[in-house]
Amino acid sequence: MQTEVLTIKEVAEYLRVPEEVVLVEASQGHLPGRKIADTWRFLKAAVDDWLSSQDSRSLLLSKAGIWADDDMADEMLKKIYEERGRPETEK
Repeated sequence: MQTEVLTIKEVAEYLRVPEEVVLVEASQGHLPGRKIADTWRFLKAAVDDWLSSQDSRSLLLSKAGIWADDDMADEMLKKIYEERGRPETEK
């Protein structure tokens, strides 16, 4: 069985987040991946394990307040949901 290896772009598409988020999370060691020269690679199985093991409440609390004083936060959130093609209220 061949292991599926993903790029930053592919992980971002898979997780439905901007590539910059994947890069930051991987660089900080939060998202399992390996940097090879100047590129990142991710095992899809490791990303799936990471995703299923995350406590979403803990993740949200760890980020709480990070955008509190950012004037652009609301606009960025609106843009993210527009790019995803779904309303902000959809879960």
